[in-house]
Amino acid sequence: MRAKGLNNMQKEIDILVIGAGPVGLFTVFEAGLLGLNCALIDNLDKVGGQCAELYPEKPIYDIPGVPFQTAQEHVDALVQQIKPFDYDVYLNQRVQELNEIDYKNDIYWSVKTNNGLSFVTKNVFIAAGAGSFEPRRPPNIEDPDKYKDKGVTYAVRSKEIYRDKNVFIFGGGDSALDWTIELSKIAKKVNLVHRRDAFRGAPHSEEMMRKLVSDETVTLHTPHVIENIHGHDFVETVSLKNFDTKEIVEHKADELLFLFGLNKKLGPILEWDIELNNKKIKVNTENFETSKSGIFAVGDINDYPGKLDLILSGFHETTLAVQEAYKRIYPGERVPFGYTTSNSKLQKKLGVLDN
Repeated sequence: MRAKGLNNMQKEIDILVIGAGPVGLFTVFEAGLLGLNCALIDNLDKVGGQCAELYPEKPIYDIPGVPFQTAQEHVDALVQQIKPFDYDVYLNQRVQELNEIDYKNDIYWSVKTNNGLSFVTKNVFIAAGAGSFEPRRPPNIEDPDKYKDKGVTYAVRSKEIYRDKNVFIFGGGDSALDWTIELSKIAKKVNLVHRRDAFRGAPHSEEMMRKLVSDETVTLHTPHVIENIHGHDFVETVSLKNFDTKEIVEHKADELLFLFGLNKKLGPILEWDIELNNKKIKVNTENFETSKSGIFAVGDINDYPGKLDLILSGFHETTLAVQEAYKRIYPGERVPFGYTTSNSKLQKKLGVLDN
């Protein structure tokens, strides 16, 4: 992997991948098996997408053949898997322009970033997850970021931050339930705060949370909302208001973890004249191409009948899309196919066999 600096030259690439999350990284693997090269562009400062940025220590249980991994371990494994292949990564870059051009007597795509990078390619893969995103802040707190990383966090980047602390978790979805369960193992006390006594997370997670509440390992505050945050340089107390009675009670607190979800924005994608459905990119399920020839959408950014927002679904989608990308680069040629378990050529590419 070679992270690239700025340059003013237009670089030709087989597949340009917008988004360096798990599905974008796996695109490099599938392309590499077919001898295609990739460049990945991401507006974050590291690869891994939401897995690395928002919940690196969150456990993942549904990767085939891997009973347990944290999100960061999953990203690290993908990076290790694609080491044999030559690819480029351009971080802190946002794609601003996407234009169809005539190039080499054929139709290509010209791609330019906000920092002046320029590419030409026959295949653009949009693997941008949910698009640009940022955590939702508590709506009735004037400046919660005043205490950001001083007792206020919006994602768990290291569980050790919460060890032996009095933690208040705000939210009612899977993340709030999952982290309530996980942090209860190391925190001094975990408090879960939600405006109603009903949750949007998995039933099994809610059942586990309520058992922790009955065991007095976790304190459940419902129906409550946050009223105020108090402290000098760091969070010291938090005020909670009963949503029904309007009573306000102040509690000692060390860490406040807000898990209200993400504000998602498609950004410049909206200007590319690609057909959308419910703010996602519409694709066909034969090769996951969009309404624009040569532009593919894989992972959580796309939409089709029966779509599931799962990493493993994205892996399937990009595998088929790469096959179509090969056909676009080498029209009329058969896409080479082989099983990595028995194909010596593929094993040489992967570094399993000596060349």
